[in-house]
Amino acid sequence: MNQNRIILLVTLLVAGLASCKKDKDDTQAPKITPGVLVLCEGLANKNNSMLSYYSFSTQTASTDLFANTNAGTGLGDTGNDMVIYGGKMYIVMNVSSVVTVVDAHTGLKIKNIDFLKSDGAPRQPRYVIPYKSKILVSDWDGKVAVIDTTGLTIEQDINLGKTNLEQMAIIGDKLYVVNSGALNTVNDSTVSEINLNTMTETRKITVGYNPGYMTADEAGNLYITCGPDYNTGTLGARLVKVSTASNSVLKVADTSVGRIKYYNGALYAASSYEGVKTVRKLSTTDFSQQSPNFVTDGTVIVNPYNVNVNPDNDDVYITDAKDYKTSGEVFCFDKNGKIKFSFSTTPAVNPSTVVFVK
Repeated sequence: MNQNRIILLVTLLVAGLASCKKDKDDTQAPKITPGVLVLCEGLANKNNSMLSYYSFSTQTASTDLFANTNAGTGLGDTGNDMVIYGGKMYIVMNVSSVVTVVDAHTGLKIKNIDFLKSDGAPRQPRYVIPYKSKILVSDWDGKVAVIDTTGLTIEQDINLGKTNLEQMAIIGDKLYVVNSGALNTVNDSTVSEINLNTMTETRKITVGYNPGYMTADEAGNLYITCGPDYNTGTLGARLVKVSTASNSVLKVADTSVGRIKYYNGALYAASSYEGVKTVRKLSTTDFSQQSPNFVTDGTVIVNPYNVNVNPDNDDVYITDAKDYKTSGEVFCFDKNGKIKFSFSTTPAVNPSTVVFVK
């Protein structure tokens, strides 16, 4: 009798362990393998930002990766920028006024870092860039927040005395931040230089009216999109090249450019809501067009919203916002402008920031 009871207890114990093991396997978050992550902005005040993921190994895309791996919880409102650094994703949510920190291997949320003023008003973070063990975030409140990547807290703010800070670039130990003043009656026209050793502003460089997007080359030059003047309509759009070594403007071209990316001696300019709706490849010397349309195989892109280049193989990724209201699409081209693959971001709207998972 005692022997039968022992056998029964052992049987139940083994069954219980097997059940626990099965439950653990079923709930384990999927791995994010090498591929492409795309932050889709969504629509302002609609709370519908999403994270799309394309796997190189399976050649398949999945949308709303964040919600799918976080029990249905969404990212929030207006995903503005994203970077992978030290095994974590830092996702900037502009209207929600948070930076969401995510495990880059599983997609699971680690923490939301709130961006609020002392009175509780939103700071509205915009762009993010890593530096050593820090994450730097530009804000519309005129400050650059310095996040410690270990404690995941804002350890200090760098006050630039300006408003509506936008894109950033790092050259050596200097951080360059666009001061757009885009929401002011009179827009700004400067870029701030910050010494990253002291985390203090060292100077402002006048670059052109209403600067917005920026990229940098390895020679210490900045390329900045400026204008137009939406308030008066008297100033048109310009592309400006600035030498950070001489603190001088080297070249100006009267051309409309939206997002811009420097890569391997050329500029890739996506112009969805500014100028011609193509991605142009421009010379860094005189801004002449190496190609008026980078796409050479006839692939139609309705509204090229953003562009990035994979440094591992020179593939160029272009996001298509379509009509800014319906689901977007992401295209991958080889360096000669021929399509390799594309994927829809359905139901996500306005795909923008593209990052590469190693």
